Amino acid sequence: MKIVEIPSFFPPYGGEFCLEQSKALAALGHDVTILANVQLAVRRGLFTYLLTPYKRRWVTVDGIQVYRSDMRGIPLCVRPNVKRWVNIVRSMFNTYVHINGKPDIIHAHCAKWAGYAAYQISKEYGIPFVITEHLPSMIYKAEFGTDLTKVWQIPLLKETYKSSDMVIPVAAELVDDISCYFGKDYRWIEISNTIDTDFFAYKERKPLKGRRYRFCCLANFIPRKGYDVLFRAFELLATHNANVELYIAGKDTKGPSCMAMLGSSNQIIACGELDKKGVRDLLYNSDCLVLASRSEAQPLVLLEAMCTGIPVISTDCIPQSIKKLSGCTVTKIDDAVQLSEAMLKRCSDDNISSKMISSEVVNMVSQEAVGLKLEQVFKNIISSHG
Repeated sequence: MKIVEIPSFFPPYGGEFCLEQSKALAALGHDVTILANVQLAVRRGLFTYLLTPYKRRWVTVDGIQVYRSDMRGIPLCVRPNVKRWVNIVRSMFNTYVHINGKPDIIHAHCAKWAGYAAYQISKEYGIPFVITEHLPSMIYKAEFGTDLTKVWQIPLLKETYKSSDMVIPVAAELVDDISCYFGKDYRWIEISNTIDTDFFAYKERKPLKGRRYRFCCLANFIPRKGYDVLFRAFELLATHNANVELYIAGKDTKGPSCMAMLGSSNQIIACGELDKKGVRDLLYNSDCLVLASRSEAQPLVLLEAMCTGIPVISTDCIPQSIKKLSGCTVTKIDDAVQLSEAMLKRCSDDNISSKMISSEVVNMVSQEAVGLKLEQVFKNIISSHG
């Protein structure tokens, strides 16, 4: 198949999930091209905004052909920015077709606005399009507010969902989660994001004898991630078992607000923001990952941790597809007591099958597993279009 991928976001502003799924499809022998129109924002970095090249360019990223444009967003002009962004994507698609011919299918990541652009292209060219949806309602709530009658984006996105050949939420719970904005009048099938299971491969851990049991938390220091609950739970845990420690990593975990919250504890170590290798190193040197989030769409860090062979503890805001894995323990949101009890039980439990924990995740979210699921959906859609 000839597949065009359109991300709503792309590095340096996220969007790695698009690249990973593109690699999964390319590994199965498909011809995959990403059309990435990146909206640069002054507030996210003046240096990048001013000095990034203006011309569209073809680049290769991890073996995937990417046609990239960097669009300067106009501050506080959301609607004009959206219109211009969509028009640029359509122009990029025209260039792609001129060079490569028409693709068999368009795969957009997030209805807002890659899905909408794919919908416009589909109407013009008669090419089927699908949307992998990653965004939870909390993202829309921050942008749309409470008076939805005045939100111009909703009718456009609702029509996009309804017109798509398939919506692919990364977690089934997203369908209900965003239904308050877009309803459910569309076809959908759940397919998880993929993780790099080769990079986060299984590794045997050191014996516990002579060392502390190490918990870790990989999350940015923001209220949604529940660090206040985690610190309280760890404090309770330490009163029952002093031979434990907690390593935290993520943006602002070494910032003043985080430092003030964790106090003078010598059992909590802040690592700050880590790169991909740093994340893996921390996981390889930990015995369990804990996430006290108040809301999540699909926290890939849980899957990455289990892929390396350690169990995880999380709150019940995570998708059912993760909850059902044998390495996952679930507690109530904002319940420090229950979280501490789960942590205490985990660090005294010797009946952990680390290899089974890892293999379950590989079977669910490896590049091959996700690629094959996407491939089958795409083939069925293309076949139905004759």
